[in-house]
Amino acid sequence: MNLEAAVARATGRSVRSLRPVGGGDINDAYAAELEDGGRAFVKTRANAPAGEYVAEAAALRWLGEPGALGVPEVLGATDELLALEWLDEGGPRDEAALGRGLATVHAAAADAFGASVPRPDDAARGGAPLRIGPLSLPNDPAPDWASFYGERRLRPLLGPARDRGSLSASGARAVERVCDRMAELAGPPEPPARLHGDLWSGNVLWSGGRPYLIDPIAYGGHREVDLAMLRLFGAPGPRLLDAYEEVAPLADGHAGRVALYQLFPLLVHAVLFGGGYGASVERAAAGY
Repeated sequence: MNLEAAVARATGRSVRSLRPVGGGDINDAYAAELEDGGRAFVKTRANAPAGEYVAEAAALRWLGEPGALGVPEVLGATDELLALEWLDEGGPRDEAALGRGLATVHAAAADAFGASVPRPDDAARGGAPLRIGPLSLPNDPAPDWASFYGERRLRPLLGPARDRGSLSASGARAVERVCDRMAELAGPPEPPARLHGDLWSGNVLWSGGRPYLIDPIAYGGHREVDLAMLRLFGAPGPRLLDAYEEVAPLADGHAGRVALYQLFPLLVHAVLFGGGYGASVERAAAGY
C-alpha cells in the first residue's frame, strides 16, 4: 500500500510527509504533514478487518455527541486506515473535568446492552461483533447486563486464553464460576451506559488541559466497566470519582465490583499478550 496516497484518498488532502510515531500495540501509527499546513494522526496495519477503522470513527463521533469530553476530529476512515486531527499533548490534567465528563457520556446511554455504535450506513446497529485487534467477540444484545457480561464478554475469551497457554485450568474454572454467579455479583440493575470500552489511562489524551477520548471499542454496557479499567492501568485520584458521583452517583457496593469488571480487560490481555495476565485473571476471579 502506498500510505501517502491512501491518506490523501481518505482525507481529500495531499500529503507532504509521513513519519512513524508511537501509537499502541496493535496498529502502526504515523504523523502526517498535509500540504495545506494541517497535521494528522494516522493509524493503520496490514490485514486489518474490513470496517474496523470506519467503526472506530463512528465510535469517536458517538462518544463526542454529548459534548462532555473531547474526541479527535475524524479526517478520514477507510478499510486501510484511520486519519484523525493531530492533538498536541500537554497542559494541566483536571481529573474532576474527566470525571464529570465521563459521567455525562455514560448518561447519554445506549439502546441496549451490546448495542453497537450506529454507522453512517447503519450497518453496525446492534449485534455487530466487537473487534479488539485480532479478537472478535459476540455483541448480540442481551436482556440484562449480568447475562451480557458473563456470556458475551467473559466466557468467549476462556477458550482462546487456554489455547494460548496463558490461563490455567483452575483459572478458567474460577471464571466459569463467576459467570455462573453473575446475576448476584453484577450489582443493582442499571440502564445501558454509553461506554468507551477500553478506557485505560493511555486512552485519555490531555491536550490544552482538556481530556480527549481516543481508541474506543464503544458499546452499550455497565458504566462501572469504564471506571474499573481506569483503575487497572493507572491510578486516577479521588477527585475523578468524586466529580463523577456529583453528576451520577454510583450504586452501593461499586468498590467491591472493581476487580469483577477488570476481568474482561485482563482476559483480553491474557489472550493477546500472555505473560502474567492469566494469573491476574485467576486472582481476580477467585475473589468472587
